Amino acid sequence: MYNVQIMKRHKLVVEKRKILGKKVHKLRKEGLLPANIYGKGVESLSVQVPYKEFEKVYKEAGETGIVDVEIAGIIRPSLIHNVQQDYYKHTLLHADFFQVNLKEKVKTMVKIVIIGEPKAVSEKLGILMQTLSEVEIEALPTDLPDKIEVNVEPLAILDAQITVGEIKVPADVTILTDASQVIAKIGSLISKEAAEQAAAEAAAAEAAKAAVSPAAEGGEGSAQTDEGVPKTEGETTAAQTQTSAKQESPTTSKNK
Repeated sequence: MYNVQIMKRHKLVVEKRKILGKKVHKLRKEGLLPANIYGKGVESLSVQVPYKEFEKVYKEAGETGIVDVEIAGIIRPSLIHNVQQDYYKHTLLHADFFQVNLKEKVKTMVKIVIIGEPKAVSEKLGILMQTLSEVEIEALPTDLPDKIEVNVEPLAILDAQITVGEIKVPADVTILTDASQVIAKIGSLISKEAAEQAAAEAAAAEAAKAAVSPAAEGGEGSAQTDEGVPKTEGETTAAQTQTSAKQESPTTSKNK
């Protein structure tokens, strides 16, 4: 159900860097990436590495794979840290190599990869929600996993879930993230919020419909004046008043 994949080791040859500060943009134009090497009990060293070679290794090693950084014939096992990027141009700007002691444990974040399709999803009982994408672990540099795969196929009912505490890792790897945190769970096809919103919209529509009066709809209960304007019951038009007055006035007699 859970698969921990150990990262293979990589190698990069770097050179000591003489160009520092704001002038490093010149290196980038020459296809070089500015970087630093640092670590516990290690004097920080400014270096430069071929951009394309670093980019390739970084894509494969990430921040958990051991990279044997070679400088002046000396190998420095390191982890890639603090990679700076230009998110507009999608290019790398700077990186650090954290030199490690292969006999001392280190802490780092490892990504979680969801595999498989939950039974609840295939049977249309719910949807899969991944609520955690990485966990913090502690291990010797050579034992750091590249990723942790979590198979979600067994999730078969609504609200079924997998927590961090259920992940099984090798004895030499310790997961530091809270064991109660949920990695993935089966949620409702229609969320509670969506259902409440739909109910509110339906109620509003019914209220608007009920607010429309028969008179506004041109129903049988609306009386009309001579000019087509609705009148209330008991009102008379000017024409009706004049006709009534003529009918009630005395007739002129020829014999008078």
